[in-house]
Amino acid sequence: MMKAKENCLAHALIIDVARVDNDPNYKEYLQARKLRHIVQNLAEKIGIDLANGAGIPELVSFRERFRYYKIFFVLRFELLKPNV
Repeated sequence: MMKAKENCLAHALIIDVARVDNDPNYKEYLQARKLRHIVQNLAEKIGIDLANGAGIPELVSFRERFRYYKIFFVLRFELLKPNV
């Protein structure tokens, strides 16, 4: 399984789209091969900078780019409880 240290959101989207589309490179993408160039091209086409990670604006841009796919983002917020 791939463990991306950077641009993991873009990696995950590309891998899943490849899986859905039966892309012949799917298994190579899972092993983190051939991804860096594809992620960089995707970010340039969408017009986003992933140097500092991805936030809500980047998520929206990805969703617009892949509008023919059902992409759901689950955000997890942890509430901090005061020490009692």
